[in-house]
Amino acid sequence: MNYNIMYVIALALTFILTVLILKKLIPVLKSHKMGQKILDIGPRWHKGKEGTPTMGGVAFIIAIVIFGLGGCVYLSIVDGIRSTLPLVLTLALGVFGGLIGCIDDMAKLKKKQNEGLTAPQKFILQVIAAALYLLGMSLVCDVNTALYIPFVDVTLELGIFYYVVAMLLITGVINSVNLTDGIDGLCSSVTLVVGVFFTAAGYMTGMAEPDGSLTLLGALTIGGCAGFLVYNFYPARVFMGDTGSLFLGGLVVGGAFMMGNPLIVVVFGIVYIIETASVMLQVAYFKLTHGKRLFKMSPIHHHFEKCGWSEIKIVVVASVVTAVAAALSLIFGLR
Repeated sequence: MNYNIMYVIALALTFILTVLILKKLIPVLKSHKMGQKILDIGPRWHKGKEGTPTMGGVAFIIAIVIFGLGGCVYLSIVDGIRSTLPLVLTLALGVFGGLIGCIDDMAKLKKKQNEGLTAPQKFILQVIAAALYLLGMSLVCDVNTALYIPFVDVTLELGIFYYVVAMLLITGVINSVNLTDGIDGLCSSVTLVVGVFFTAAGYMTGMAEPDGSLTLLGALTIGGCAGFLVYNFYPARVFMGDTGSLFLGGLVVGGAFMMGNPLIVVVFGIVYIIETASVMLQVAYFKLTHGKRLFKMSPIHHHFEKCGWSEIKIVVVASVVTAVAAALSLIFGLR
């Protein structure tokens, strides 16, 4: 079996298993009344989504982890186990994020409201996950403390502060992906495009052969997100919940670290960053103007909804923006 066949098989099997699990999982979630609660401050038309099963991200987590580890076994036989350890650690970061999200989702369901863990509780758990990930990467990848700045081809030696920046980047991106999961198909569509970016980057950064682990991560991400979209595209029959979005956040930022180019996530993940920036700007503007709003609602996808955009239009535009940003990253941002 060559690399290309392995990637196609991993993508196809991840897609199929995600779809099959969701087919069985959705009725179970419904029977246990594990439906999403909608905030009263949200768009009024979102109230119709209340009760839609959540925590569906469990499906692609299972599929991605199973075939991810299977792919790692194959790659370790061909290239040696050390070559697969960054992917194993990235999968672990995703699973850790998924567990945090699962705790949060379960708390929301128990309280019967759309508020689970507090922000400090989430942040502390995510910092622990980021610290463990960076420790593991430093042990298996010989991570140095020089931070590469893409597009300007500059490297800054940060010393111990590298780890502070890295931890903030990891927690920030994971939460940004979480914020992007606000309308049907948005997070899964954008992240599918990111999966395509990882796959392409794996081929471009490899020498005679593609970067096996990075390309496999891309294939797994594409398969899991595409499988989830079968049930999550508008009108969604299931939501991924924080369980799924925090897992995907771990894969997205982990992929950037696997490339040895962590800051590039700010470019190919521009939609995630805009979502978070819109929330921060909204809060700051609200406080500075004593009650005025910069956007009709944040995150910004809700602003566009209130401007009359359909959910499908928002998803398509966000996916196209991500594709353009990913293409620019491939052409100008790789080291």
